[in-house]
Amino acid sequence: MTHAAPRFPTLAQTLAPSRSITRDIALIVGGAAFVGLLAQVEIPLQPVPLTLQTLGVLLVGAALGWKRAFAALALYVVAGAVGLPMFAGGSAGLYAPTGKVRASLGYLLSYPFAAALVGLLVQRYALDRKFLGTCLAMLAGSVVIYALGLPGLSILTGLEGNALFAAGLTPFLIGDTLKLGLAALLLPAAWGLVGRKES
Repeated sequence: MTHAAPRFPTLAQTLAPSRSITRDIALIVGGAAFVGLLAQVEIPLQPVPLTLQTLGVLLVGAALGWKRAFAALALYVVAGAVGLPMFAGGSAGLYAPTGKVRASLGYLLSYPFAAALVGLLVQRYALDRKFLGTCLAMLAGSVVIYALGLPGLSILTGLEGNALFAAGLTPFLIGDTLKLGLAALLLPAAWGLVGRKES
């Protein structure tokens, strides 16, 4: 009986092929730290800031594969929730300074699932080897982020319809398109370097 298991190695598996718990922990912690670092690159829009953390989410998903990526982003969310300055602008906790639950909570909770989907697509179909394939994987991850982020924003702010899209979608489309394109350039380039190194 065959199982629909991942067929292609990720960048992390290729660069560090020796399997060990220590390696997996290092990759998971490193992935969470990487997203936390990119979250500090911020354009302070309201009610949800524009940062590079979603770029980190998608890159970690592709580089680590779905299991480690899910764990890395879950660690990222938990670390920020308990007080480490992991979120945009060095913020932490699930509450905004106003005392209300932060409006970006839905987006934050989407990250493990978005990263896992990107990782699964990469492991199943090797989409990160080519520009267009990487774009498709990143687009799928972005859809997950908005599919969970927008309803969360609506619940927490009361925004609906056009006002909801104006606050939680439209301001980010150009930036997300640029981030998607950057990821689609970086990942195939990284595989190209790995291929030359192995040859």
